[in-house]
Amino acid sequence: MLVSALVLSFLIKTFLFQSFWIPSGSMEPTLVYGDRILVTKWRPDPLPLRRGDIIVFKDPANWITNDAPDPTGLKLVGEEILTFTGLLPGDAGEHLVKRIIGLPGDHVECTSEEGKVSVNGEELTEDYIALGARPCGKIFSVDVPEGYLWVMGDNRDDSADSRAHMHLPGGGTIPRANVVGQAFVLVWPLDRFTTLGNPWGADAVSEDDVAVTPTPTPTATPLP
Repeated sequence: MLVSALVLSFLIKTFLFQSFWIPSGSMEPTLVYGDRILVTKWRPDPLPLRRGDIIVFKDPANWITNDAPDPTGLKLVGEEILTFTGLLPGDAGEHLVKRIIGLPGDHVECTSEEGKVSVNGEELTEDYIALGARPCGKIFSVDVPEGYLWVMGDNRDDSADSRAHMHLPGGGTIPRANVVGQAFVLVWPLDRFTTLGNPWGADAVSEDDVAVTPTPTPTATPLP
C-alpha cells in the first residue's frame, strides 16, 4: 500500500501537479507568506503560457539571495510529509513565484516610475497589484526574445523580479525552460482557499498569439 501511494504521488508530481509554498510577500495581495499553492504541469506544454499567468520557475541566475525562516512545529511536520511523498520538492528554496507580463516576442516598457506597464504599446490594467503599489516602479524597455519571459510580482514595490535583474545574464528575462508550471489554486490555509485564474480570462494573450522575432541575446535597457 505504501509503495503504491509513493508511486502514485511520484506520477502526480512528475506529470500533473506539484505543491509549493510562498516564502515572501512579493506576490501580495494575491499570495502571502506561508500560502500553499498547486501548480499544473500542463502549462507550459501541452498548453501555452499566457500573459497574466502566475508561474513557478527555477531560479535562473541567482535571483534568490536570502533564505526564508526555517519552518517549525506543525508547519515543519507538514512540509516533511509533503517532501516525503514527493508533493513538495526537496529544492523548494530554489524556486520563485511571479506573474508573466511579457511573452516571447513582446515589447515591455515603463516610461515613468509612476506610470503603467505597457506591452506592445498598450497599457495594462492590473487590478491584481498591491494597493498603493506603483505598476512600474522603474523605467525600462525590453524586447523579450524567443524562449524567454518577463515576470513581475504583484507587490511591485517589494518584488525583486525581472526589473531588479536586468544587469544579470538574460537581461532580467527568465528561460521558458525554467518554468515548472502554472499556479492554479491556493490550497492552504483553508480560509484562503481559492482558484488562481488568469486575470484576463478568455481574453488572455497566449504564446500562440504573439509573433516572435528571434533575438540572439536577451537584453533589457534601463531608460534614463
